[in-house]
Amino acid sequence: MHLTKMSQEFSFHACMVGDELRPTNYDRSNNTLCLLKSDRCSRKAIVYQAYKFRIYPTQKQQTQLSKAFGCCRWFWNYSLNLIQETYKATSNFRSRGAIQGLLPELKKEHPWLKTDVYSQCLQVVALNISTAYKNFFEKRAGLPSFKSKHGRQSMGFPQNVKLGDRAIVLPKLGEIYCQIHRQIEGTIKTATISKNPDGKYYASILVDDGKEQPQANSEGKAIGIDVRLTHLCITSDGSKYSNPKHFAKHQRNLKRKQQTLSRKQKGSNRRNKARNLVARVHSKIARCREDFLHKLSRKIVNENQVIVMENLNLLGMVRNHNLAKAIGDCGWGMFGTMLKYKAQRQGKIYLEIDRFFPSSKTCNHCLHKVSDLPLDLRLWDCPKCNTRHDTDINAAKNIRDEGLRILSLLN
Repeated sequence: MHLTKMSQEFSFHACMVGDELRPTNYDRSNNTLCLLKSDRCSRKAIVYQAYKFRIYPTQKQQTQLSKAFGCCRWFWNYSLNLIQETYKATSNFRSRGAIQGLLPELKKEHPWLKTDVYSQCLQVVALNISTAYKNFFEKRAGLPSFKSKHGRQSMGFPQNVKLGDRAIVLPKLGEIYCQIHRQIEGTIKTATISKNPDGKYYASILVDDGKEQPQANSEGKAIGIDVRLTHLCITSDGSKYSNPKHFAKHQRNLKRKQQTLSRKQKGSNRRNKARNLVARVHSKIARCREDFLHKLSRKIVNENQVIVMENLNLLGMVRNHNLAKAIGDCGWGMFGTMLKYKAQRQGKIYLEIDRFFPSSKTCNHCLHKVSDLPLDLRLWDCPKCNTRHDTDINAAKNIRDEGLRILSLLN
């Protein structure tokens, strides 16, 4: 993925619950967003893909988008507050149909809900808040929260979206210039328009290409991956990939921008401009990290059939304030999800072993487990078979062998 194309990529999987797509996990992908739709009869998985393009609205269209974002955000906050108050009073939750039934009266009370935003965008808000609560009750996400006009803004168009050669056509907005860097294949299902904190607009178009997810096959090369701070990942075949430390590279520039922001008067236009400069630095860091992880995960998936990693407790690890910044800069969670969906897309296997498996303390040759192994020790000798080990490579080999053992039991 080239950064000059200004494209961001993501993917998540979903299953059908009634007539709704229910997400099962959130990933980022190589210019595609994947949704899995289960056929109850044939049990075949249909892969939905989404293509994310940079769009360039005119000044008038930016004003229209700001009004539409505000309407969707207001209806989300109004519905969320109503749901919370209803639960406190009756211990019951309002359904999606009940939330959508509020719109006719709200449009009479607030005419701008009818004039400033496409009607079906508000229907999507009701669907999103219903899905958010379902994910919360099934412990896939946290409790839905109120939206702010600061930060990322988005709204969905469920239909009536057309894509031309150099423009995307949206209801009530018309043609918006779009940087289409690749052609889509399939039928357009939905579109999501978003605005990042750095002021850039994107369109994510969900497409049904009619393709099915291939069946997983374990015949081929297997690899184990151990992650570290000095090296982002170490593989069982002896390869070590250095940590580029994107945040550290831009930290000095970010510091200057944040210091400038702190000196601006709150509410002034200069403060808004300084805030935009800080957001651009954060966006640059995120794009560089994603670009590196996409290329590395693609290389690993292309070269291997079975990929094994540890199931790390990242939320617990970042509680160490001495290492939290370095751990967050690595992007281990994003790296794991990229490996997972890319492997699934190609019919390959991605496994995660238990985080408490003693991969570093176990000898890969004789399986002897040492009682203690300092973290700063890079080379050690097995007291039983006298084999000299590189700590990281030995851990990666043990992770691979443990994954193959679990796979054999599953088969």
